[in-house]
Amino acid sequence: MTLRPDEISSVIKQQIQSYASKLDMSEAGSVIQVGDGIARVYGLDSVMSNELLEFYGGVQGIAFNLDEDSIGVVLLGSDTLIKEGDPVRRTGQIASVPVGDAMLGRVVNPLGQPIDDKGPITSSASRPIERIAPGVIEREEVNVPLQTGIKAIDSMVPIGRGQRELIIGDRQTGKTAICVDTIINQKGKGVFCVYIAIGQKASTVARIVRTLEDAGAMDYTTVVAATASDPSPLQYIAPYAGCAIGEEWMEAGKDVLCVYDDLSKHAVAYRALSLLLRRPPGREAYPGDVFYLHSRLLERSAKLSKARGGGSLTALPVIETQAGDISAYIPTNVISITDGQIYLETELFNNGIRPAINPGLSVSRVGGSAQIKAMKKIAGPLRVELAQYRELAAFAQFGSDLSKDTLERLRHGERIIEILKQPQYAPMPVEKQVLLLYVLTHKYFSKVNVEDVQKSEADFITFIEERHKPVTDEIRDKKEISAELEEKIKAAVEEFFAKHAEQ
Repeated sequence: MTLRPDEISSVIKQQIQSYASKLDMSEAGSVIQVGDGIARVYGLDSVMSNELLEFYGGVQGIAFNLDEDSIGVVLLGSDTLIKEGDPVRRTGQIASVPVGDAMLGRVVNPLGQPIDDKGPITSSASRPIERIAPGVIEREEVNVPLQTGIKAIDSMVPIGRGQRELIIGDRQTGKTAICVDTIINQKGKGVFCVYIAIGQKASTVARIVRTLEDAGAMDYTTVVAATASDPSPLQYIAPYAGCAIGEEWMEAGKDVLCVYDDLSKHAVAYRALSLLLRRPPGREAYPGDVFYLHSRLLERSAKLSKARGGGSLTALPVIETQAGDISAYIPTNVISITDGQIYLETELFNNGIRPAINPGLSVSRVGGSAQIKAMKKIAGPLRVELAQYRELAAFAQFGSDLSKDTLERLRHGERIIEILKQPQYAPMPVEKQVLLLYVLTHKYFSKVNVEDVQKSEADFITFIEERHKPVTDEIRDKKEISAELEEKIKAAVEEFFAKHAEQ
């Protein structure tokens, strides 16, 4: 075999010409400490705040504390496989969640991974979970009602699309029930819903999902669940992930409802993270930025201007109080961020007044601009009459000699309370509410015994559906009561009570 130098040199030249230098540069660090869902990492000098990092075994973490000589990372998974000295790689990405219509009807964890055994989610789009809220110029006044289907709320504490209305009360007073009722009531109204469960029992979340499925509400709802057994980092990112899912629809010009159930547990999860990361504790051991924790979340709720598509994101944050103390640290923080609150009282709940809404402490700072004209006209005197009843009832128990006017007010107040009672998972359309409140405010129920008021209410609704459906249709379509329509309503009401008196 003979060697041919010219052939060898031509091959070498060809190899040199086709050689491409590829530098594979990736910044890597190493774990110096791990435990309790927290890792300290050395060697990632250029890492960004809130950047996703990848650990051994595919576990991801978020860079939280950027100290001079190390990084504090919260782990979004189990730390059992991670040990000291393991490599850690940057991803160059901020924590994101898949978004879009593929999320409808699904139950996901805060990373957007399905946990409902319905297969993978095929979504091509994703959004960072953290985002700067829309500015003042991008927003519009809240003026379109978001009907909850709950008489006491739609009449006295109305919620508008783009509003942030806090639901606050002790445990077991019906806070979640109000949220679930509101979601069920959005059926056929073109509102997408995101229910975010933070730190709840898995059985509670499963029951809520089953209730929504039974009501046909999962067709337009996404459930983001970080249960009590999930690590604190997942509970911490859950509301931001749910908000990002809703923002995708809002920016497409749709209306969205986000329920954060509940932000008390969210604050506790953030406190746990902060203390493990050696952040300085403040009042009640919460870190100093616990106000910013919730303000940057709730400020993302908005009614966007026409130039931005006109979409809206309404927030219903839930806060659990201890022994009715609404002046505690987290409740006062969230009250100061929101546009009003619905206060649920244990005493009312235990007395059978459900929903247990205290109209004295509940307020909507958007007010009548979040009501249709018909409701605004009819429900105007309701809050005052109820407040007068509560005041008189407190004094009446001490005296027996009451004037005729006082007795009438007490009788009327008792009937208001009976009408405002409502069973769970049975929201009422606004047109039926308007008719019922018309009957109530014009004191047609005064001749009905208090114990028979709810039966009379059910009979009246059935009568209207069967005999006067055009009246309800006109209220629903026109959203206001003209003089002509009021005559029709009056005639229908008098016909019913004349028939009722005969029986």
